[in-house]
Amino acid sequence: MMGETEAVEIDDILDDWFIESLKSYKDLHVYQLEHPTQIIEWTSGKTVCVAGYSSGKNEILELRLPLKLLADEKKGLCAERDFKVVHGGFSEGPVCCLRHIPGTRCAVTNDGLNSDLQLWDLGADDTDVIRKTGSLPGTSVSQTGSRIAARLSSSPEVLHGAQSSAVQLTQLGTGQTLYRLEVDSTEPLSSLKFVSETAFLASCCDGTVYLADTRTSAPPQASPPPGECTLWWTDASAGPQCRVIRLSSSGQAVVSDLRNMGGAVCRAQLDVQTSPRKPEDVTVAWAPALDGCFSVSGLSGLVQIYDTAGWRAEPQDASPLFQHAGHSVSSQHGDGSAPIFITTHVWHPERPRTLLSAASDGSVHVWDWVDPQTN
Repeated sequence: MMGETEAVEIDDILDDWFIESLKSYKDLHVYQLEHPTQIIEWTSGKTVCVAGYSSGKNEILELRLPLKLLADEKKGLCAERDFKVVHGGFSEGPVCCLRHIPGTRCAVTNDGLNSDLQLWDLGADDTDVIRKTGSLPGTSVSQTGSRIAARLSSSPEVLHGAQSSAVQLTQLGTGQTLYRLEVDSTEPLSSLKFVSETAFLASCCDGTVYLADTRTSAPPQASPPPGECTLWWTDASAGPQCRVIRLSSSGQAVVSDLRNMGGAVCRAQLDVQTSPRKPEDVTVAWAPALDGCFSVSGLSGLVQIYDTAGWRAEPQDASPLFQHAGHSVSSQHGDGSAPIFITTHVWHPERPRTLLSAASDGSVHVWDWVDPQTN
């Protein structure tokens, strides 16, 4: 049982963080899910999908962001400060990966147990129900689940696979295979991502990255791991000057140019407070509208934002530009319960400093941070 002194100390920590947050955030909104999510997927500039990952039945929800956050002017006149459920449904199993198909009201999921995919209708204005519409069989045996990428196309299609030798592009309407990645490696994937209309990165857990093009059967360009660590996470920035970041479980961050992934534009050592062991433990993401910045969760109980502008080719220690500690601070109970960890986070596709993050206690935060360098 928590003592009176400990309770007072926790209250003081919460008070201090709340006072600090008044100058650290332009906006901060909190929502509580019944069960935690590993998924935050944009379905529009105002809505996201979340879904549970427990072993049994799980909710899939489409949430609208608080109107107060979205109001550019006269925020004080906007009464609605909370998330709103606009569509919902149920999955019979866990949802460990979910991708919205751009230009549609469809989504594709994977349960993290095998490489099969589930297809969903996210609902329209005349219904609030998310319903399953079909499935696609996987192409390989997997105990880690498939990674999924989607792009805007004339007919809905997804790139998917659990390991590098089993990546394929599938047309959803017919189930037809449009492309296969031809590599010998069976290394599990950490991520799949389109970097243009036809080119994509298949990033492996060992740090190997393949750059391929769905228009050609030519062998992909392969970039070996940039270090000796056995577990890596990868992301690519948007735009013509595409940069690729690879982050190891030891905190080594290496940034490369997409046109020369064998070389390092810059690198740094990040502070690692926990020991991630699985691909789903860590999220690394370039900011889509804030040049040179990326975010990391899973190395601590925080979401950390780094600016690579001052990084060099020689290794150096790097400190975060900003840290979101809201999940860990607000969950302090002093009762000996397990510490809260971040399950995922995403940047808003257009608002430069707006992010959403989720934690193992079911909390979801949307926050617009203030650059401490200009504050």
